[in-house]
Amino acid sequence: MKTSLLLAAAVATLSAPELWAAEGKRVVVVTVTTGFRHSSIGTAEKVLQKLADESKAFEIVGYVRQPDVEVPKKPAKPRPLKPDADDKAKASFAKQMENYEKQMAAWTPEMESQLKAAQAKLDEGIRSALTRLAPDRLKADKVDGVIFANTTGNLPLPDPEGFIRWIGEGHAFMAMHSASDTLHGFPGYIDMLQGEFLTHGAQVPADLVAGDQAHPANGGLGETFDLKQEEMYQIKSQDRSKVRSLWFLKHHPNVPEQAGFFPVSWCRKSGTGNVFYTSLGHREDVWDDSAELPNRVNPPEVSRKYQAHILGGIKWALGLVPGSAEPNPTVGPQ
Repeated sequence: MKTSLLLAAAVATLSAPELWAAEGKRVVVVTVTTGFRHSSIGTAEKVLQKLADESKAFEIVGYVRQPDVEVPKKPAKPRPLKPDADDKAKASFAKQMENYEKQMAAWTPEMESQLKAAQAKLDEGIRSALTRLAPDRLKADKVDGVIFANTTGNLPLPDPEGFIRWIGEGHAFMAMHSASDTLHGFPGYIDMLQGEFLTHGAQVPADLVAGDQAHPANGGLGETFDLKQEEMYQIKSQDRSKVRSLWFLKHHPNVPEQAGFFPVSWCRKSGTGNVFYTSLGHREDVWDDSAELPNRVNPPEVSRKYQAHILGGIKWALGLVPGSAEPNPTVGPQ
């Protein structure tokens, strides 16, 4: 696959001395989930590895991956009917309940026991995999930064507060999409990231506006970045006086007539560490610029722009290229 002009331009921002320094930048990629698991995770790993290999800006020295444990699925009870449900919805609900009751009648104690055993094995595997993020291990492995790529859920970090301190001591934290739907129960993580997933609607076109055209995470895209289709998050738990907006929407993603400021990507300082986050990255065709990717909606050019965006953010977070982290709360609608 040929490197795009955008990606080539991003790589070219490294001078010869910086390229030499970049060889020592060591990154761990985390794709573990305890909540929803995105089908794009494998694609994300592939693209991140490609960016590392082609840019020479960083080396991925390890992946913290999901253990290969299959947990049986217990029949899921249908969601209750809404009070204003019409006759069609009621009929559909009745059919769903009938099917659910049949499945539960066939659900045996042995199946329940197998589910619990598999879940326990998965949980233990996740805990074991995440020991890679213990601060002493990160220091021993000389890791410069950690990427959370589409992680979800309350990950059992071996030392949560220690991990946040490690970032604040001058290391990099870089995160994509559902990393903001991760560790909801850990205030230290939410404060470090300065943004928490609230909800999302149906996938929609997105007309992003740049908060900082000069920042490396702009990817050389300029003032706007349009996607044909993406799952756009609504974010809570953000103090705009503590972040530098990189990309945002001027309107509600699913209600265009509702004006406002809707953050998409930002960066900040956490202690002396650098934090970069983008809520983009749900779809495979946002990550992967292969023309052969099946069921494409976003053209490869969108994927190349996304890759330039995250590569710029990663290089900035690792201290390889300059860029401001000064909060810009007056950017966009107030």
